[in-house]
Amino acid sequence: MKFRLALKGAALAVATSVAGMAMAEDPTKVGFVYVGPIGDGGWTYQHDQGRLAVEAEFGDKVETIFQESVPEGADSERVMTQMALAGADIIFTTSFGYMDATNAVAAKFPDVKFEHATGYKRLHPNVATYDSRFYEGRAVLGHIAGKMTETNKIGYIASFPIPEVIQGINSYFLHAQKVNPDVELTVIWVYTWFDPAKEADAAKAMIEQGVDVITQHTDSTAPLAEMAKTDGIIGFGQASDMGEYKPAPRVASIIDNWNPYYIKRVKAVMDGTWEQGHSWGGMAEGEVVIGEITGPVPDDLKAEAMGMVEAITAGDYHPFTGPIMKQDGSVFLAEGEVATDEQLVTMDFYIQGITGEIPN
Repeated sequence: MKFRLALKGAALAVATSVAGMAMAEDPTKVGFVYVGPIGDGGWTYQHDQGRLAVEAEFGDKVETIFQESVPEGADSERVMTQMALAGADIIFTTSFGYMDATNAVAAKFPDVKFEHATGYKRLHPNVATYDSRFYEGRAVLGHIAGKMTETNKIGYIASFPIPEVIQGINSYFLHAQKVNPDVELTVIWVYTWFDPAKEADAAKAMIEQGVDVITQHTDSTAPLAEMAKTDGIIGFGQASDMGEYKPAPRVASIIDNWNPYYIKRVKAVMDGTWEQGHSWGGMAEGEVVIGEITGPVPDDLKAEAMGMVEAITAGDYHPFTGPIMKQDGSVFLAEGEVATDEQLVTMDFYIQGITGEIPN
């Protein structure tokens, strides 16, 4: 009897050990919530490249899940909840408008880590935020635009009037104006992140107004497709390289490289070192990359642009260095003064020289 009990005890111990090993080997489940389709060729595409980089880095130690084209608002809250209930260990919510939903769901699932892209609310200890210094890339593109325009009219297709977008507009114009004091900027607000028809219409309207260099803070390749219909119009890839439009109208691009951040944060969940915080990486961290500058850009201008990249990467130059005046004539930054991160993340004004008003 004692022998049989001993055998049963040994078997139970082995079974428990095997079950424990199985639990220990369960993959880390990583969720991604996308505002657009993964085939948008821009913002969402680039985030999905980060997801694939996580899979490549960790292999069968991770399982990734994603939902694309999730509207900002109540729909996103439902998707996040479903991912948490499905066993996600960490969920990346990749659009500014997911901010409140992310925090609402995080409150219900304290054991799940949530990471919100481009936001600032971290209302619970399981919520972190992350962003990229897109304004660094806009400075380089603005320098190119100011020297490449033949009409002295450049354009900017803007999504929503939030600090992230306003930073880009100001940085783009500031650096175009530095090399071309006669340059004028046209801004068209489309109130969407991804709507190819609206984006194309905005590009068409600018071209009809004489704008010959256009950039965008929207997600599709539609503006470049519209530019391609008219000789002499150039533009830039947004979020991803949009290389199918090389060598023109796409003459350079801002590439959002999320791979390093996603790999680092998933690893932190795996090894138990994940902590709440905010990340704002840029060129120095390899998160903001200028894509190939193509043949239509003269060699000397290309060299100048790459020199800017090197200076920003090294920390020798900050795109928002005074003197810089606000649109109303008041001082934003004095001579030699560098903008603080707090000044940038609360930016709600145009700089001097931009006409029009920022919508509410």
